[in-house]
Order: sequence, then structure tokens, then C-alpha cells
Amino acid sequence: MTGPEGVRPPGPVVAPKAAIHTEALTKRYGKFTALSGLTMTVPCGEVFGFLGPNGAGKTTAVKLLLGLSHPTAGEAWVLGAPLGDRESRRRIGYLPELFRYQDWLKAREVLQLHCELLGLPRARWLAEIAAALDRVGLVTRAGHKVGQFSKGMQQRLGLGVALLGSPDLLVLDEPTSALDPIGRHDVREVIRTLRQRGTTVFLNSHLLSEVEQVCDRVAVVDHGQIIAIGPLDDLIGGATTVRLRVTQLTTSAEEALRRFGAFTVEGDWYTFSPAVEEDVPSLVEEVVRLGGRVHGVEQRRRSLEDRFLQLLGERGEA
Repeated sequence: MTGPEGVRPPGPVVAPKAAIHTEALTKRYGKFTALSGLTMTVPCGEVFGFLGPNGAGKTTAVKLLLGLSHPTAGEAWVLGAPLGDRESRRRIGYLPELFRYQDWLKAREVLQLHCELLGLPRARWLAEIAAALDRVGLVTRAGHKVGQFSKGMQQRLGLGVALLGSPDLLVLDEPTSALDPIGRHDVREVIRTLRQRGTTVFLNSHLLSEVEQVCDRVAVVDHGQIIAIGPLDDLIGGATTVRLRVTQLTTSAEEALRRFGAFTVEGDWYTFSPAVEEDVPSLVEEVVRLGGRVHGVEQRRRSLEDRFLQLLGERGEA
């Protein structure tokens, strides 16, 4: 909508509950287009996954949303304010993929420094630091120097920094890349707790199994453009894959099984994908009727990784 002189009124034309809204957001570096017409909405209180292969434009999008870079074209609003708004940036927590704290600082001192940078009242520092250390499991390491920390422990500390001040929006760039399974589990629990509190989490990650466990919706971006976006269940779909280990099945019997859908054969394993879950008992029964011996049945729902590879495969990039 525009005004009487064709000038668009300031502010987002979106629902007030949007934590992030972008319209045709574009970033070019010379002749190279890093981000092309990014349009998306992330409602408040949602855990949103932002996925894509290396070089897809994910980091560029994050930098624009945080006001660390300026768009070439398009518009965006974060927490109801235009990109780069100083007050809205105070309400954002950020864990970058590549970060480094001074080796000589203790964990507690790193958090104190960022309390000061955030402009938090000094009377709140002790409580904020104690809460951050507790959330990321570093209470017993508060007095240890960062130079003694493993990469995983430094990543925990970085998450603690991002949580200072109870931000309304938390932007996490590969938050579990350096963590062991226990650390990844802990981060997932932190994200789930934040969702319950109404915090919006924008998760940029290449660990699709992690994204699948915590995100409400996801967007897949490639070559600077969104190629799929929506609720996780809708994006993945209900398709399942069934693998049967079968021996003594003749060629003619194999042809008879095609009524259950297309399948591939590797050795003794017959893989039906997609497969209808309700058809599995009938499929096994038919294999036996046709003279085959069933040694094993494996069934699984299509994963986010499967769908991700399918999307890229359709673009000739898998």
C-alpha cells in the first residue's frame, strides 16, 4: 500500500506478532548476488530453522537481520523495527559461528564484559551471569580462563553470552557444531525452554537432525533464494521408506510386487520409497505368498535430510 504521492508508509505491513519479516531482501557484492529477493515471516515465539548448502546465502541473511550489513534492495523488520534499529538490537541475542574470546579472561569476566556492553544495570549482573552459567552447564568453570576451554566449552560460553538480558530474539549460527552428544542435547533443551518462555529462536545450522528435533518451521535457501518454507511436518510430508531383506524371490515375483509402488534392489534388500505404512503387512504377506523368505523389515519416516537432498536434487545440485 502506498500514500497519495506513491510513497510507502514507514513500518512493516505485517501482523504485529512477527519477530522477523523480510520483503525481497537482496544483497549484492559487485556482480555477485549473495541474497536474492528473500521474503519470509517468522512469528514471535517460534523456533525457525534456516537451512541451505554452503554458499547459499545464510550468513549474508543473518548479517542483514542483525544490522551488520546493509541490503542492496528490499526491506526487513526485526522485532517490529527496521533493520539496524538500536533499541531492537538490544533485544537480540547472537551466537556467531566463528567467535573468539580473550584467552586470559575467565568465563565470568567474559560474561561481565558483555553485561556492560549490553548496558545492563550493574545490580543485575550477578543474577544474569549466574543464570547464564547454569543454563549452559558452566557453573563449575566460572573462574577458569577461556584459554583452558575446549572448543565445545567455548561454544557453551558463547551461548551463555547470547542469553544475557533474556533476549526476545535469539539468533544461533551453527550452535552445536563443536559440541559432543551431551552438549547438543543440552542446547536442544535450552532451545525448548526458550520456546516455552515465548522467545523466538532463529537457528542457522547444517546439522539437519538437530534442526528436525527442535524447529517448528524451516526455510531452505539455495543460491540466495528460498526454495521451500513451511511447518516441519508439511515440508517433510508423511512419506515412509520400507526395506525388506528377501531371498528366493523370482523375477516374475518381483514384477508382481510393483503394485505396491516402485522399488530398488541391492543384494537381498528391496527398498520401497515412498511406501504407505498401512500396506506393509500386506506387502510382507504377498512376498511370502510369492515364494520369498523375509529375513528382515525396516521402516522409517522420511527425514528432513531426505527432503533437503530431494529439494537440491530437483535443482541438479545434490
